[in-house]
Amino acid sequence: MGRLTTHVLDTSNGLPAANLSLALWEIDRDGERRLLLETRTNADGRVDAPLLEGAAFRAGVYEIVFRVGAYFWGRGIDLPDPAFLDEIPLRFGVGDASGHLHVPLLVSPYGYATYRGS
Repeated sequence: MGRLTTHVLDTSNGLPAANLSLALWEIDRDGERRLLLETRTNADGRVDAPLLEGAAFRAGVYEIVFRVGAYFWGRGIDLPDPAFLDEIPLRFGVGDASGHLHVPLLVSPYGYATYRGS
C-alpha cells in the first residue's frame, strides 16, 4: 500500500517546523488544480497521518504548498514586508504509487531545499 508523507525542518532555528500550514493539490493533465487537503505539521514537523495512502494515492502530478511566511511570522521572526519566501509550491510527479514517497522540506526565511525521500 503506497503513501505520501512530508516533514518540515526549520533550518534557521535547528528545529522541526511545528504548526506550519500546508495544502496538497492534485494537478490534472490540463494543469487544473484540485485541493485534496489542508493540514498543519505537528510538534515534530510532520503531519499526523499520511497526506495520501492506499487507493487515494495514485500516479499523477501533485503539489504541496508550504505556507512558510505565516510560520516564520508566527514565530516572531523579523521578516521584510513582503517576505522573501511566503508560500513554497513543490510540484512533483508520482509514477509508481505502490511505495512510500516522502517529500521533506528544509527551510529558512531566505532559502529552502527538498529531495525525494522514501
